[in-house]
Amino acid sequence: MIRTTGITKSFDKLQILKGIDLLVHRKEIVAIVGPSGAGKTTLLQIIGTLDKPDSGNVVIDGVDPFRLNEKEISLFRNQHIGFVFQFHQLLPEFTALENVMIPMLIAREKATTAEKKAKELLDFLNMSDRMTHKPAELSGGEKQRIAVARALINNPSVILADEPSGSLDTKNKEELHALFFDLRNKLGQTFIIVTHDERLATKTDRIIHMKDGVINSEQ
Repeated sequence: MIRTTGITKSFDKLQILKGIDLLVHRKEIVAIVGPSGAGKTTLLQIIGTLDKPDSGNVVIDGVDPFRLNEKEISLFRNQHIGFVFQFHQLLPEFTALENVMIPMLIAREKATTAEKKAKELLDFLNMSDRMTHKPAELSGGEKQRIAVARALINNPSVILADEPSGSLDTKNKEELHALFFDLRNKLGQTFIIVTHDERLATKTDRIIHMKDGVINSEQ
């Protein structure tokens, strides 16, 4: 479903990625691990079309998004890719419900349709009683559940998670990790997760080890 071939990326004279070939299958949960500076987040950003490779190809659901123009790339990202970040990136002035609706509104769906879908997701994630709360009124674990709902709302092909449990305590980490597998089992969701959390990595279907801009092993 997702294939990268020969991906390279440099910033000034520093080469971050040195030819990455990666294949991720539908409904697979893949962890990317490695030391700081290995290129994990850069690779995730390229797969997510937030950055462009210097060379190589990315294909998601049969489409190479970097052959599209900027407007088409943005539309493709909105429709096919969901993101979960370490610090959730919720907009503080909006309620949980409104934050979840945003990607669907960007896709120019009707507000009533977006609200209905957002409420269904919040109910699925056991967050219905928090939908009118703003981020400052939510715990860290609740914020990440809202971020997951936001990532899911456009039925993306893949969710890309960058250190999603890095800011959570042990209890909330375990709940978030369990949620990812629940989403895969119930919704058929695909995940690529950059993480330093060994407990999460060992639970995934496959671990990709990166070092110095290359994949040096898989298990």
